[in-house]
Amino acid sequence: MDTPRLNLVVLRVADIERSVAFYRLMGLEFVRHVHGAGLPHYACEMPGLVFELYPATPEQPVTTSARIGFAVGDVDVVFKQMTEAGATVISAPKDSQWGRRAVIADLDGHRIELT
Repeated sequence: MDTPRLNLVVLRVADIERSVAFYRLMGLEFVRHVHGAGLPHYACEMPGLVFELYPATPEQPVTTSARIGFAVGDVDVVFKQMTEAGATVISAPKDSQWGRRAVIADLDGHRIELT
């Protein structure tokens, strides 16, 4: 049996346009989608993974307990861009056993680990 692999991450956000602009600062490219009668949302396709942002609804509120990680080209540069755009600092950039690492919270409170 093959080992399962993660291929989809969906976050519910309070202001979808604001969140798309925020994540684009990291270099992510999003395409707007609507499937049938579903809500408009944005998807970023990466090798082996789709990262989607959906608007929160009363039935499906903002997902605030998710923690996701992104490997970026320069942790310090991305950290600065994201915090200047309103991210909350959880852990400033520092060297660790996993390399340079920082943790921020996005505009909805989702924790983002940058390595």
